[in-house]
Amino acid sequence: MKPSRLLLTWLTILLAIDIALGTLQALDIAVPSSLLSINWGLLLALLALAILDALRLKRLPSPHVQRQMPGSLALGRWGEVRLQVEHDFAQPLTLHIFDHVPHGLDFEHLPLSVELQPGQHSQISYRLRPLKRGHFTFEHCEVNLPSPMGLWSDKRLLNAVDHTRVYPDFARLYGGQLLAVDNWLSQLGVRQRQRRGQGLEFHQLREFREGDSLRQIDWKATARHRTPIAREYQDERDQQIIFMLDCGRRMRSQDGELSHFDHALNACLLLSYVALRQGDAVGLCTFASDQPRYVAPIKGTGQLNVLLNGVYDLNTTQRTADYPAAVNRLLVRQKRRALVVLVTNLRDEDDEELLSAIKRLNLHHRVLVASLRENVLDELRHRPVQTLDEALTYCGTVDYLNASAQHHEQLSAHGVAVMNARPGELGAALVTRYLSWKKAGVF
Repeated sequence: MKPSRLLLTWLTILLAIDIALGTLQALDIAVPSSLLSINWGLLLALLALAILDALRLKRLPSPHVQRQMPGSLALGRWGEVRLQVEHDFAQPLTLHIFDHVPHGLDFEHLPLSVELQPGQHSQISYRLRPLKRGHFTFEHCEVNLPSPMGLWSDKRLLNAVDHTRVYPDFARLYGGQLLAVDNWLSQLGVRQRQRRGQGLEFHQLREFREGDSLRQIDWKATARHRTPIAREYQDERDQQIIFMLDCGRRMRSQDGELSHFDHALNACLLLSYVALRQGDAVGLCTFASDQPRYVAPIKGTGQLNVLLNGVYDLNTTQRTADYPAAVNRLLVRQKRRALVVLVTNLRDEDDEELLSAIKRLNLHHRVLVASLRENVLDELRHRPVQTLDEALTYCGTVDYLNASAQHHEQLSAHGVAVMNARPGELGAALVTRYLSWKKAGVF
């Protein structure tokens, strides 16, 4: 409990008057004794009222606060939290409310002020923006309750327990479902290349159209219907995609508000969304994490929710990626041939262990190594050089990029597909490569 501005103002005025009267007396200036008596009487009356008001405030019941918030939030996107407030007092009341937001969530419009009428409830809101993924618990809501005379305010800590989960930026995925998917992918920079030839899986028979190849004509059906009938093919479905996601120290780099790991999660979910719509099965496994996770590849749009619930609370660790061990675990679990997308950050110190592990995995599956490249490297390479320190930085950057390029070329020489992309461009690059391979029947 603390004094209000009203009480402090009256105390300041009365004390100032008392000091002024005392100063006049010290200067041997005649001061009526009645003024001193009145001033002291007012001061004692104010103290008595303050004590009475404080006792009444302590007896007042706390207001009721109920929090209404979404059960899930998207990383980096603003969401709204509503507070419903009511009280049991007979007179109007003005409250100041501060919600105790867990660490890792940014907020706006707090603290809040609300004016309550007797017998009614009011709704106020503020905005939240998650800065990291995971499970968050709201425990308390703080209310500054004014006293009946307005001389005090009492801080009340109300229990209001709520839970929410912060997922990767899935809102964009579901937003794309509302638009034309092709237009949405083109806005992301995804290019669908024209297919040479035909699909691998028979779809249906239909009438022959202009532009169809003569090889598509089904002669038996043509003879029965006495009109040209063509076979229509589609891309092969019921294939499987497995993401191998590095959760080690290499993915802790930060570009903007999101880490490389969060960019990798968003890219994997984007490709999962596209692949599931294509009729393929999608799964995921992690390595270099505290507890390696595995989500078996399954078809259907519901698999995207399974993936979201499986990765929303994943965090990076300080561990070094053990590629051979990760490959061994995947080969034990995944027997059927699949497209394995290894998302990591290849460094120049990677040795023969990585190459041997990828080559062994490539014998059983189609492997795509997606390596993230720090944006700062490109910025340093294109920055003007004017001083010795800038020249040394430039040479070190170029040497590092050349070493990484040689490592990628070594993997490519052994038949391993390698993709080197910036974090923000990884999703579009993965979808473009997937659609290209899908149409060509590579996996």
